[in-house]
Amino acid sequence: MGWSEPIDLYCERTGPAFWAEPVNAVTNIAFLIAAYAAWRLWRRAGTDDPFVPALIVLAAVVGLGSFAFHTLATRGAALLDVIPIALFVHAYLLFALIRFVGLRLLTALLIVIAFFVAARVASGLLPADVLNQSGDYLPVLVALIVVGSVVRARPAGRAILLAAGVFAVSLTFRTIDIAVCDAFPLGTHFVWHMLNAVVIYILLRAAALAGALEKGRHPAAR
Repeated sequence: MGWSEPIDLYCERTGPAFWAEPVNAVTNIAFLIAAYAAWRLWRRAGTDDPFVPALIVLAAVVGLGSFAFHTLATRGAALLDVIPIALFVHAYLLFALIRFVGLRLLTALLIVIAFFVAARVASGLLPADVLNQSGDYLPVLVALIVVGSVVRARPAGRAILLAAGVFAVSLTFRTIDIAVCDAFPLGTHFVWHMLNAVVIYILLRAAALAGALEKGRHPAAR
């Protein structure tokens, strides 16, 4: 199997053409909107944490990578989809452990590495077609719930738990995409994109406002 081998994973795609998934492709603009809105919020907040703009850039790359996958639809293009997502997930986990939980860099790095290994092991134990190939995202949901619960007394913790709730709904729509093909040929994967953009914005907003809230100011009041 080569990297140029076509992939057909979603209801909307009915052939190998570049524009065979127009809705799945176009809805990736939601990630760019989320990244832009978070960037503006970060600028207004006036914080100088360099990790935040890095996360914002990764969020934009998630949208671009997913657009590439839903247009090119090849095994190689799939890497453009999954790698930016993985980078954002692990980068945000590292940020949250340091910024919100208060761990030292080395401790946070070890936890992120352990999470990566545990997620890969869990993925290997699950059948390939479980939850319409959405099983790889279950560790992400668990991480959001755990980190959000640890810091639930803080605004960031409540935001992460909210993101976890939205992500659970989003994951449901990703899971049922193939199952609803007969009744709804468009499928539901595009909803996964839009809700995940909301998840990313909630997380980026928590990151962007963290320093401002701790210093007793809010960009809305400026």
